[in-house]
Parts: sequence; C-alpha cells; structure tokens
Amino acid sequence: MSDAFARFRRHFRRFTAGRSPRSVAGQVFLLQVALVALLVVCGVIALVVQSERDTSSEARRRSVAVAQTFAHSPGILQALRTPAPSKVLQPLTEATRKAAGVDFIVVMDTKGIRYTHPIPSKIGHRFVGTIGPSLAGKVYTETVHGPLGHEEQATVPVDDTHGRVVALVSAGLKVKNVTGEVYRQLPIILATGAGALVVSTGGTALVGRRLRRQTHSLAPDEMTRMYEHHDTVLHSVREGVLIVGGDGRLLLVNDEAARLLELPSDAEGRALRELPGLDAETVDLLVSGREASDEVHFAGGRLLAVNQRPTTRAGGPCATVVTLRDCTELQAISGRAEVTRARLELLYDAGLGIGSSLDVVRTADELVRVAVPRFADFVTVDVADAVLRGEEAAPTATDMRRVAVGGIRNDHPLYEKGQLIDFLPATPPARGYRAGRSELVTDLSDTEGWTVQDPQRARQILDYGIHSLISAPVQARGSVLGVVNFWRSKREPFDAEELSLAEELVARAAVSIDNARRYTREHAMAVTLQRSLLPRALPVQSALDVAYRYLPAQSGVSGDWFDVIPLPGSRVALAVGDVVGHGLHAAATMGRLRTAVHNFSTLDLPPDELLGHLDDLVGRIDQDEACSQTPGEIVGATCVYAIYDPVTRRCEMARAGHLAPALVSPDGSVSFLDLPAGPPLGLGGMPFQAAEFELAEGSGLVLYTDGLVEDRSRDLDVGMELLRRSLAGHPDRPPEESCRAVLEELLPERPGDDVALLIARTRALPDDRVAEWDVPREPAAVSGMRAAVSEKLAQWNLSELGFGMELVLSELITNAIRYGSDPVHVRLIHDRSLICEVADGSSTSPHLRYAAATDEGGRGLFLVSQLSERWGTRYTPQGKVIWAELAVPDLGALFAE
Repeated sequence: MSDAFARFRRHFRRFTAGRSPRSVAGQVFLLQVALVALLVVCGVIALVVQSERDTSSEARRRSVAVAQTFAHSPGILQALRTPAPSKVLQPLTEATRKAAGVDFIVVMDTKGIRYTHPIPSKIGHRFVGTIGPSLAGKVYTETVHGPLGHEEQATVPVDDTHGRVVALVSAGLKVKNVTGEVYRQLPIILATGAGALVVSTGGTALVGRRLRRQTHSLAPDEMTRMYEHHDTVLHSVREGVLIVGGDGRLLLVNDEAARLLELPSDAEGRALRELPGLDAETVDLLVSGREASDEVHFAGGRLLAVNQRPTTRAGGPCATVVTLRDCTELQAISGRAEVTRARLELLYDAGLGIGSSLDVVRTADELVRVAVPRFADFVTVDVADAVLRGEEAAPTATDMRRVAVGGIRNDHPLYEKGQLIDFLPATPPARGYRAGRSELVTDLSDTEGWTVQDPQRARQILDYGIHSLISAPVQARGSVLGVVNFWRSKREPFDAEELSLAEELVARAAVSIDNARRYTREHAMAVTLQRSLLPRALPVQSALDVAYRYLPAQSGVSGDWFDVIPLPGSRVALAVGDVVGHGLHAAATMGRLRTAVHNFSTLDLPPDELLGHLDDLVGRIDQDEACSQTPGEIVGATCVYAIYDPVTRRCEMARAGHLAPALVSPDGSVSFLDLPAGPPLGLGGMPFQAAEFELAEGSGLVLYTDGLVEDRSRDLDVGMELLRRSLAGHPDRPPEESCRAVLEELLPERPGDDVALLIARTRALPDDRVAEWDVPREPAAVSGMRAAVSEKLAQWNLSELGFGMELVLSELITNAIRYGSDPVHVRLIHDRSLICEVADGSSTSPHLRYAAATDEGGRGLFLVSQLSERWGTRYTPQGKVIWAELAVPDLGALFAE
C-alpha cells in the first residue's frame, strides 16, 4: 500500500508542477522571517527607550545622593557661619564634584545666592532653579537650562541643629552627558538585536526545512488536491488500511478497517492495546512492527488475512502499514486448523507434564491434570495391582487399582481413588485391556455391556450426565499395565478422530508408568536386600544401653550400616560404616563388609587389626571387580570400630576415613574423641592406629555416618556443631530420645543421603560381680582354686553351677599350668552368664579334637565344650585368654533385683 501511495504522489507532483510560485514551506519561511525581523526591531527600540529612561533615573538618583551627602557633611554649618563661606566651600565642592562624577555642586543661601559654582564667575549670582520645595525641607529634582546648559539637578536643604533651613545644596549633570551614556550602549543593543535576528532566522530555516520535508515542497493547492484524492482513495477501497506508529498507537484507519475490526470512532491516536474487542494475537502482530504476508487472524468474528510492511523502506517515519482482507469464507477450514492446533498443544503439554517422576500414582495424576478439562470432563486411571508392587500385570483386567480420578466436579459417581476393581469381560475397560486396543462408546445410554459391572452405579453415571467414554489400555514394551477411561458430560461425544488423540495421551503416560514399575521393582529389591543385611534387632547384652536410627536416602538405597556385636567377657563391639554410592552394588558391598566384621570379631581382634583385615578385603573386592568382564564401581568405604569393656570401663577404638565419634560426659558436656584418622578402606599400605579411653559410667558414645552432618546447604563444621548442641545438656536423656532429638535437629524433611546413627550409654559391672585370682604354676593350686570358686559362687547364689564350673575351671587351669607360661590369672564374671577366664603368658592355643579310645588325653576341651554354652580363645599383648560361659538360671529374676 505504501509503494502504491508513493507512485500516486509522484504522479500527482508531475501533474501539478509549476502551478504555484512557492511551496507551503517557502511561504511559511518568509512569513516567519518577516515576523522575526519585526519583533527584533521592536525589541531594539524598546531597549533604547528603556536604556534612556534608566540612565535619566540613574542621573537623578546620583544627583540626589551627592547633594544630600554634601549637605549633611561635617563642617558645612561652620563654613556657612564664616564671613567668607565661598572661600571655604568652593574648594570642597570642586573636589567633591570631581570625586562623585557630577557636573556641578552649588551651595547657596536661602535666597538662592550661590556660594560655589564650577564657573567661579557665577558665584554670587542667583541660582537657576526652583528652591521653594527645598526651603520647605524637601528634596526637589528638575530639568533646567542653567549656566552649564541643559541640566538634570537635585536641590536639598541644609538644616542647623534646631532643624531650620539655613542653606541649600544643588548637584546635577548635564543632559548631554546622560544622553551620551545611552549612545554608548546603543552598539551593544544593536549587536544583541542582530544576534537574535540571526538565531531566530536560523531556527526558522530549520523549521522550514522540516516543514519542506514533511510537505515534500508542495504548494497549498497541490496539497489540497493531493489530500482530497488521498481521502477519496483511502476511504473508498474495500480493503482495510491501518497505519500504526512505532509506539503502538493507531495513526490512521480507513472505513473498511474500522468496520472489519469494529473500532470505535475515536480509535485514531489511541494505543492498540487500549482498544476494546481486538484479538490479543492480532494486537501483538500490529504492534510488533514485523513483516507479515497473508497471516490469518480472528477479529470480531471474522477471519482476516493480514499484510504488514514497515514504512521506513519508503523513507517515511517509523511506522507500519497494515492491510486487511475479509476471509470469513475460510472460517470452516480455520476451525479445523484451530482444533488441530489445540490438539497439538495438548500433546505438547502432555509431553512436558507427564512423567516427571518415577512414581506410578504421580504419573497417573499428571495424566488426569493434562486431560481435564481440555479433552475430557472426567478421567480415571486404573492400574493392575501387581504393577504398583513392581511386578508384571495379569492378562485379564482383574485386581485393578484405581490410582487416579479427577474431573470438572468432585461429586461424580465414579469409583473412588484407591478402590480395587475386577472388571467383567463384557465391559469396555476389560475388552480394551484384553485386546490391547482402545474402546469408543459414543452413547453410554445405548450400550448395555458396560452396565453389567455395576448396574446401580451405571444408572447414577447416566443420571449425572456422563454420556460418552473412551477406554484406552496402558501399553508399554508389549505388555498391558492398566486402562485409562475418558468420560464426557458437558460437551459433544467423543468421535473416531479423538480416539487417536486419547491413545496418544495414554502412550505418553504408559512409558513413564512402566519405568516407574521397573524402578519400583528394582527399588524394592534393593531395599529388601539392604534391610536383610542390616541388623533386625539389637543383641541382648548388659554393657551398653543402645538405640539406633537408620534412614535410607530418598533417591534409593545406599551403603550405610551399623552393628552391635557381643564379645566374650561381657564386652560389646560397636561398628558404623559407609560404602560410597547408591544402589544394589553399594548395598551388596555393605553386606559383605558387615559379614566380614562379624567374622573378624569372632576372632576377638583389636580394632586396628580388624580394620586392617577389612582394608585387605576391600582391596580384593576392587581387584575382582577390575578383572571381571563387566567392571563395576571401585569400592570406597569408611568404618569406625569400638570395643567397650564394662569391667574396666575402657573403650578401644579405631577408624578408617570415618568421622570421629562424639562423647557425651555424665555432666552433659560433649566432645569429639581425638581418634587417629586412618585412610579409607581399600587404599592399602597404611596401618591403622587404635586409641583407648576410660569412660565414666553413664557416658554416651555417639557413632554416625556423614549423611547426618553433611548437607549441601551447610558446611561440615556447621553440621558437627549442630550435632554437639543437640547432644549437650541432657546427661540423663535415654539414648532413644537422644536419637530422636538429633534427627529432628540435623536432618531435612527429605535427606539426600543415608543416615546411620548409633547412641550407646555405658554401664559398669559392679566390683562385687567380678572375682580375680593369680594362680601359681603348680598342680596343687588347682584344688585351691576349685574351693575359692565354689565359695564365690555360693556368695552369688549360684551354687548349682559349682560342679560344672569346677570341672571347666580345673581343665582350663591344668592346661595353662601344663602348656602355658607365667603369669596364670583367673577371672570370674557374674553377668547375664557366668564367665570363666584363664589367662597365661603363652600364645599357644589348645584345639578341640576327638580323642581315640587309646589316647590318654585330649578329652578336657571336649568336656569344656559340653558343659559351657560357648568357649574360645582371645589373644592379648601379654599372651592369651581361654574363656568359657555357663548359662545362669532365672536370669529375669536376677536382673529384676
């Protein structure tokens, strides 16, 4: 349109060339120059008049000031009283006149006779001027023709001490001197006027140039004729024309455009976004300024083809020219295009909104939110109950669990969420589930098969207004997992084209549901494995009061573990470890390490040696993984291992790359044990160091994994300080409550890593339940020990165990005397069992064997194993200890005391 307008303008200019002597811009320029020149001349005249007036006023003010100053100057009254006033006053007036810059200062008496004058010959003559007002005490100014010529003068009285006028003083300037001041300022005034004329003419030239560019140098009659033709063409065409400014305002609109867009009469000049009734997409196009060719838009119930071009290509202002054509006859086609667009948007949103998690129920809820109300009024999702457990679905639609239901209203009569449903074979969901293809029911009232499931509920569904159904099976990887039912009540029934859309929506969700099923299965397997590898209950022991917490990570199973292992001699071992990583590999490795710790603990190894064996084991695991055909992850693991003896109240511990345990003293203070930090398990080549601590009875020992104190939102030091504060100040709090308090203080709602926490409060075995003897290496000492032990058992009310204990003790002491070395020491411990320990300085250990009929020995240890519940050997830095445990009768009554 802009190109056609430019061609029309060029043709019109050629048609009217030479018809006007001057363009509109030229005429406006001459008028403005004349006006500016007139204003400048008037300004100069006004400045001259004003300057002359100001100069005369200034001359009068100066004359008055000089006359008053001299009239009131000191000594003038004394000079007037002298016999010859002129002799005194004439020099003074001349000096003052020259200093003040006036033409004359005349002193006279009250009759006007001069005492002084610039022309001495005029002294004694009468003053030329009016003296009456001054004799009355007033200051009087006037213009007169005096001896010096045309003068401006001021006359003031001279008063004596009584206020009487005794003389007059007149001062003034000649008028020609005043006029000379004006003439001296005239060049400046004229220069200023000339400058103003130049600047104004330059501004007028710029305005004229701007006007010439806007009017394209057209004469008035040319412009009139052009705009008459322009209006005729613009408002007669049957095509809408708009001109939109760069700021989004409507600059021009013809009649056809106003009709097509239903614009108000005052639309021109208003912002397009403020105009009512315009489609948002159409407005966005019009204000964007981009080029458009036959873009189809809805506006005012019409289908419009929009063309848009910027005017800057033709040298015009920053705007766009828009043409509109009514294409309403294409509305039917555009309606189908709109439906297609809506379906594509629905599928796009389904791709973004479905499958955000590996959870079957959440995926089903996302499908419902996407489909309602854009595709269906109600949606129900039924999944095989086995799928929720991670298993394969059955071939028939039985045991279907409703995992999601939603719609435009909440009072629907459909089955509730969570209900288990057995679909009968004649129902659309069962048919679709069995055949693996969707079922379309356009009119539920004319279909009887679906009512056999629940006739009463079917009647309620029809009465509710639901009239159409699509039942689409959830299929993934060749298996059917469930069925999705789409229901309609407020819109047209489903058709065959919408059946494919329903299948596409369900297909988007099916993959996510199957992924969630497989994840659920793998997660359940990993959790089952992990739980089977962790202790299910704490062993019975009396050395420690123990509580624990184990929290798996939300993202999956991990390798954190703990253990409480009873040891001989009423001792207890505590272990906490962490395998790096998540998943089955970490859980399996954790199980291997926990089993190894159990095995090594039966050897009664000290903590540092036990960690050394674990380090070798982890190194071998890494080698096996590296040599296998399917290499796995390199194992990284940490561990802390502690052994507590309630008899001596000493605790020996070592750690391998693990965080130091916390110790809660009986006074409530908390400290972290200064335990040597060994390398993580599996590195090899570095020995581990153990440390031994004496713990007061009632002390709390806190072992934990890094998931408790480490978090992305805080530093490790902050987590350790939080742990210390959560434990401090509660010396009497049970370990169970301490575990709860620590987790509440340190853990977020969804921890990102596994957490293992073990809190143990120490107990001490009373001295009266421990008996010790040093035994000389003489066979005769055995009988004395039997008697001493029998006496101690009688004190403990365990005389019924005396026979068995004497036999066990005799065999163990005899072996120590015969095969061991000094010193031989016997310790008897009365705990949950009766424990007998015989220590000697030798490291040789006896072995249980079957003695032949002809052997003279070898039956002693067999007798010990038969009489005791357990027996064994542990090695110490001083030698070895052979121990045996006998069951104590009525244990419940014993500890009830």
